Amino acid sequence: MKFLHSNTVFPTASHQALLCTDPGTLQARVSARLAAQPSPATTWDAIVLGVGSMGAATCLELARRGLRVLGLEQFDIPHVHGEHGGQSRIIRKAYYEHPDYVPLLETAYSNWQRLEQETGEQVYFPTGLLYFAASSHPLISGLRLSADAYGVPIGVLTSAEQKTRYPHFQLPDPFERLIEPAAGFLTPERCILLQAERAIDLGACIRSRECVRSWSPMREGVEVVTDKARYHAARLVITAGPWAGRQVPALSRRLRVTRQILAWVAPDRETGMGLSEFPCWTLGDAAWPGIFYGFPMLESQRFGGPRGLKLAHHAPATEVDPDHVQRQTDPADEAPIRYFLDQYMPGLRYQIEALHTCLYTNTPDEHFILDRLPGYEQQVCVAAGFSGHGFKFCSAVGEVMADFAEKGSTDHPVEFLRAGRFG
Repeated sequence: MKFLHSNTVFPTASHQALLCTDPGTLQARVSARLAAQPSPATTWDAIVLGVGSMGAATCLELARRGLRVLGLEQFDIPHVHGEHGGQSRIIRKAYYEHPDYVPLLETAYSNWQRLEQETGEQVYFPTGLLYFAASSHPLISGLRLSADAYGVPIGVLTSAEQKTRYPHFQLPDPFERLIEPAAGFLTPERCILLQAERAIDLGACIRSRECVRSWSPMREGVEVVTDKARYHAARLVITAGPWAGRQVPALSRRLRVTRQILAWVAPDRETGMGLSEFPCWTLGDAAWPGIFYGFPMLESQRFGGPRGLKLAHHAPATEVDPDHVQRQTDPADEAPIRYFLDQYMPGLRYQIEALHTCLYTNTPDEHFILDRLPGYEQQVCVAAGFSGHGFKFCSAVGEVMADFAEKGSTDHPVEFLRAGRFG
């Protein structure tokens, strides 16, 4: 781990040469492109089932390689029913979950930069990322393991420095206070829209509001039946998010879908919390499983709503049926949010402006599944089980899935994510 001097200047959140088209304009532009596509052919090199975060990235990568690709999405693009919404998602390299993710993150960072260069739009905002927890907490011990293994630069703040720079947080003195300067956040809805638009530019056909009823292997390739048509392809890529268990029954007992809550709060004062002055942050609390995390305040006109300081609790939650999720929130959903704010930001008076639901698709070990589908290795590959920490990887996952679909293997280090690890 490369420790940085405590007075290191961390990055700001602007890319001078890039646009940040407002969400409404971008949505309208891409929706028009989707609607203007001709009726799809019936035969393809590859079909991508589910065009959310992973599916849009896979469609783009397959189209870059010159394959004829059809993407099928049961909802709009993007939509609020799955795992990938919420205005902002953290991206980081000192990956506490497992050091083997770091090479994939290197690819993801590179691919996000490529998307920015190709579209002229900013999707990555390098705010820096604070890590707060006791040294024994998995957030800190895992971070150190990954940072040591791959030389990820990490800054160390003393208690006094943290109180001076980020006085909004009141932390116990035993807590470590670290910062990863190259971390920040991605804008998920913008990422999905731009990937889908770029894929169409390169020849992909993407169909929204078309639901896959079934798929079946054939002597050569697969047949896919939707509520509107019947298609054939040499390869099928399943990136169905919370519906992956429905599309791949053999994996369903390994995939647990849970309901999660995202919160936006309106503080009584916003000084020091804006995009150019406040990092993303994570915090591990011994009394609560998982971690708390949050973002700087973002302008609604630039990033879409809701307005406020976004924060959430990443932890196991109630298992649900993805087709029958309680979207309406209640006071119990506020409990972890109020606990965090009262415990660690006690000087902040606030109102909860919005609570949104999203879904996690969890594997037993909380690591992804990236593999050719056992029993159908020649025709089908699957990306599933992103366990609430997968969005940042989708530009790399698109490459992995395209490798599997095009040549049946990948050079990316994904052995630890194979489906067969569960037996």
